[in-house]
Amino acid sequence: MAIAERRAHATWEGNLSRGKGKITGASGAFQDFDVTWASRTERSDGMTSPEELIAAAHASCYSMQLSNELDEAGTPPERLDVDAVATLDDTEAGLKMTSMDLTVRGVVPGVDQAEFEKAAQAAKEGCPVSKALWGNVEITLEAKLEQDETPMSE
Repeated sequence: MAIAERRAHATWEGNLSRGKGKITGASGAFQDFDVTWASRTERSDGMTSPEELIAAAHASCYSMQLSNELDEAGTPPERLDVDAVATLDDTEAGLKMTSMDLTVRGVVPGVDQAEFEKAAQAAKEGCPVSKALWGNVEITLEAKLEQDETPMSE
């Protein structure tokens, strides 16, 4: 039995090149996100695209997974900043999302760079969105541990 189902709705009007659409999440967290072919393949001009939404889903899923990996190791993060870049390419098989590049910067007391990279890789493999993309989209990862910039009291 599924532990969750999430829903979204899209409406498209017109042809591909001059048409437009709106995307709404059933949760109410986002409503009427505008999307056009131009926002997908040229300039976004304040509109979104399926690839941007997948990148957002991957960044948020990955950050939760990495937070859990670190917490289960006894070193919960203070902060994780994750960027995800989805690439849409025109391939021999047609348009395809070919890659997802993840970059994570973290402030995690009690771990070194090697431990952070190990947890980051485990999170990449354990993230449900990564698993959904696996085998169809190349996923790269760059992980960098940063120092907490909070001044220490003397």
